[in-house]
Amino acid sequence: MQHINSLEYAQSLDEKDPLKSFRDDFYMPKNNGKEVLYFTGNSLGLQPKGTAKLVNEELELWKERGVEGHFEGERPWFHYHKFAKESLAKIVGAKPEEVVPMNSLTTNLHLLMVSFYRPTAKRFKIITEAGAFPSDQYALESQVKFHGLNPEEAIIELDPREGETTIRTEDILESIKANASELALVMFSGVQYFTGQLFEVETITTAGHKAGAIVGFDLAHAAGNVALQLHEHQVDFAVWCHYKYLNSGPGSVAGAFVHSKHANNPDLPRFAGWWGHNEEERFLMKKGFKPMLGADGWQLSNANVLSTAALLASLAVVDKAGFSNMRNKSIVLTGFLEFLLNESFTKEEILLLTPVDPNQRGAQLSISLENKGREVFDALAEQGVVADWREPNLSEGQAGVIRVAPTPLYNRFEDVFNFVQLLRKAIK
Repeated sequence: MQHINSLEYAQSLDEKDPLKSFRDDFYMPKNNGKEVLYFTGNSLGLQPKGTAKLVNEELELWKERGVEGHFEGERPWFHYHKFAKESLAKIVGAKPEEVVPMNSLTTNLHLLMVSFYRPTAKRFKIITEAGAFPSDQYALESQVKFHGLNPEEAIIELDPREGETTIRTEDILESIKANASELALVMFSGVQYFTGQLFEVETITTAGHKAGAIVGFDLAHAAGNVALQLHEHQVDFAVWCHYKYLNSGPGSVAGAFVHSKHANNPDLPRFAGWWGHNEEERFLMKKGFKPMLGADGWQLSNANVLSTAALLASLAVVDKAGFSNMRNKSIVLTGFLEFLLNESFTKEEILLLTPVDPNQRGAQLSISLENKGREVFDALAEQGVVADWREPNLSEGQAGVIRVAPTPLYNRFEDVFNFVQLLRKAIK
């Protein structure tokens, strides 16, 4: 698509945008009485205007009916986790029984690694990306130690090649092949939080299985952002949060996926809880865990109703917009941002860490400005730009990065144009 560097052109794209009305479904924060330019949907999405209604409905049911709300009302709490399944399955490309909203992301990662990281004396290694989000690093390291292993020997972290900013898929495949006889688990992000690189889920999964390993993904920056086909691509397990691109609120309930080839295996080791037990017998209070079929069998406790209500409100917006429409706009919106940055700055002024191929990224561009990144970021914040700053990793020679995520439901092309103008002003 051939873009033009002008405000009028940006406004013309907004006028033709089939999703333009969805901006009105969200509350936009303000700074000094003026709407901010909000580009941190990759950290915390904005509040849908329907959220308060659904949460208040559950508060009202609690007020009026107390414990009876578990089996009464429009959405009985006993079944509350089920009301999000259809929507979540569409977003991650799964069967409804393969997904469940529960817990927090890292809790889910630990629970699923209990089942799917089963090291032996021969097969004990994990392949992952270097610089993964800290929660993933800590989870992998602690799981390895839990099994009495040395993380330095068990965890293989892959870096980009010298002078490159993202990891080549061919290097991932080569590492899987080279370590095939000792490999227990391949565990990557869906979208790498720092660089914005979208990993090739199907290719990595196929290679991992060929090597005899289990394959899992942290989809924190992928769910609601990029197209996923977890069931078709035979991913073994995945976890994600909903408060980024899916706008369910700070610390909201997370999600988990277990492929149906595993989900109905009651002999698979797991840490069990009451809510994962067969719901037909749950209130008999008997010993002997009988897991629910599908991903529900990994639940520990009953649903966090108020948090899940916020999730349902956000999913209603996504269902109405259509995720494929969101992704189509996202590709054009992020492409417009990339075009403007390349038109407005030299390579000496800024460095884009994110892949240029739209099929290898989501709604995020990571901008490195060498030594003055924090100064520029602060100047942008003073002008009402809400973006995300990531500190440099000096030990690895990384500069600080400004992560900018133009999300399709509430960001406009005009927002992107205005951001680039303010970035020019901040740098100069």
